[in-house]
Amino acid sequence: MNRHASWRWLVGGALALLLAGCALEPAPRPSDEAVAAEIRATYERALPSLSAGKRRHYAQRMYRITGDTRWLPLNRDYGERLVASLREEIARLDEPGYAARRSREGVEGYPERTAKQRRRKRMLADWGEIHYAKGLAFDLTQAHYHGLLNDRDLPGHRRALDYLSGVDFLAFVTDPEVIDVYAAQVANLVHYLEDLGVADLRGEAIAAFRQRFPPSRDAALDRALFRNKIYGMTHFVIAASDYYQKPVSADAFAWVLDDFAEDLDRILAETKEDIYTEVGISFLLAGREQAPAVVRLREALVAAYDPVAGMVPSESGGTDLEYGEHRNVLAIMLLDWPERLYPGPVLSSGAQEREGVACRGSAFSSCEASVRLMSR
Repeated sequence: MNRHASWRWLVGGALALLLAGCALEPAPRPSDEAVAAEIRATYERALPSLSAGKRRHYAQRMYRITGDTRWLPLNRDYGERLVASLREEIARLDEPGYAARRSREGVEGYPERTAKQRRRKRMLADWGEIHYAKGLAFDLTQAHYHGLLNDRDLPGHRRALDYLSGVDFLAFVTDPEVIDVYAAQVANLVHYLEDLGVADLRGEAIAAFRQRFPPSRDAALDRALFRNKIYGMTHFVIAASDYYQKPVSADAFAWVLDDFAEDLDRILAETKEDIYTEVGISFLLAGREQAPAVVRLREALVAAYDPVAGMVPSESGGTDLEYGEHRNVLAIMLLDWPERLYPGPVLSSGAQEREGVACRGSAFSSCEASVRLMSR
């Protein structure tokens, strides 16, 4: 081999080794914001095909983290459906046995696909009108969040509040069996009742929860109970924020955040993406964006992201957009948390008249052009 050939061989070999080394290097980790943007793009393309409930859930949260007026049409659509449903409920509350019958029907129709659902169904069957009453409390709180709980939009709404005032919620939200299978719903319910001025049972519910799930008991909790505990704790924080409308006190929820930090390894190992994402959001709502736990939770979520599907799959690998909406809108929030939150939106008829935008009953696409004019 002559000198020139030897040189070419050496250079070619070195180049081949360099290229091989580059090929073995892992692709750079995408930024949190880039993953959030890809998930947003996936869901905004799919939004018209999702159910009304999922569209409402997504649009409500996107408005609260962006304040973008293009989300108002879907929120208004929800507000109209909510008011129509509540007017019917309020009108029928005086019928003898109505609430009890509606509660029985709700429990009978409760899903039984999983062991957790079957256990919840058996539990709810023992609590009379509670199933109906907590659903009514949810709807009234949604009306309150959106400025619709007034005599103009919901005439007679005080009748519904009086009904809730007569329900024994205290026994329900402090019952150990209820807390074992329904912790997140208990956290939600006590905040709804306080928001509505019906009763303030937050202290009693938190005390009962902490007595049932002290940190010293963690080692004895099976996977299902541990998930229930962590999910319940996230909802004490999230419900206190009126579902992403305002920050919460880090001091008031130190018992939650400290527990999350202590249990983070197990949270990442034994809970699913929906739950550990809410753990991260709990830190953000409390103003703890720089907490080490937030960094690890964001890393885990980005690692779980499927770039082909454009979403975070379920823990079983499912990529159905309808079933994955809750998980993925949470992912957007954790990965691209805003500098401020936007309450509402206020959907009362008076507010809509002041805005001068007629988007009632419209779909996202058909009213988008009208709403875009508002943001210019």
